[in-house]
Amino acid sequence: MILVFCELKDGKLRKPSTEALSEGRRLADAAGKPLGALFVGASTAGSADAAKYGADAVFTVEAPHLASYSSDAFAAAIAGAVQAKGATVLLGAASAMGKDALPRAAARLGAGYAGDVTALAMVDGKLQATRPVYAGKAFATTAFTSAVQVATTRPNVFAAAEKAGAGATEALEAPAGDFKAIVKEILAKGTGKPDLTEADVIVAGGRGMKSGENFALLEALADALGGVVGASRAAVDAGWGLSHGIQVGQTGKVVSPTLYIACGISGAIQHIAGMSSSKYIVAINKDPEAPIFKLANYGIVGDLFEVVPELTKAAQAMGIGVH
Repeated sequence: MILVFCELKDGKLRKPSTEALSEGRRLADAAGKPLGALFVGASTAGSADAAKYGADAVFTVEAPHLASYSSDAFAAAIAGAVQAKGATVLLGAASAMGKDALPRAAARLGAGYAGDVTALAMVDGKLQATRPVYAGKAFATTAFTSAVQVATTRPNVFAAAEKAGAGATEALEAPAGDFKAIVKEILAKGTGKPDLTEADVIVAGGRGMKSGENFALLEALADALGGVVGASRAAVDAGWGLSHGIQVGQTGKVVSPTLYIACGISGAIQHIAGMSSSKYIVAINKDPEAPIFKLANYGIVGDLFEVVPELTKAAQAMGIGVH
């Protein structure tokens, strides 16, 4: 069996989980294996939606002590489900939770682990994973020798495709134990916009923005395009009052939107590592020698304070944003 750890948000499947499920379905079809979807929490209402993305079976692990996320508790629940169902492949999205829980589950299972992968394949009954290395300058294909193989999929890289599955539901036993560390509270701004890692459009600013107040220009463009705002580490560290939650790069978030607009970002390798897998990259910089232009699909050499407002007007006139 191929088992996919899925996440719910407000009772609905998170987009990265639908992508991981769809890839799991493709691999299961190629290997002739069943596909299972695994949900962990105090309530797993909404888990039945996994059947829309090809899950043959839906497994739930419910317990009051799983209401708040705990690295150890969730890892124990995931590893227990793998053992109970005899799964040989475990997948999940490379979200904050997935990147924390699945490596821990892999350690409990003595399994090989590949994180933030951009391609998967079944070769001779074993999983092969492709992932970026050297800050995105190259890609490595990893072969597994362990009996159980674990991988997390980079959000926005794998296409989510609906394919009806049987979706038979089965409750599994929750792990018992005195788990020391749990997440007590999550402070969210509640903007109604997608998380940076799930966004289809990102408008990001760098040191060339000159101040935090000027990010209002990027907010306007992002709103017109139905996207969200990001920032380079240089901008976040500049003392402009920008949240680390919008930082893109090797020490921030890794993103893969359909459209990434880099405004006043030179293109340091640490930043490139966080957004190089974007499908289309537009760079706006007054320095024609800026490294970002080597990566960009489209480049605009000019003053961003003149270019961005014009792009915003054009996007608003076309009415292409999501409001």
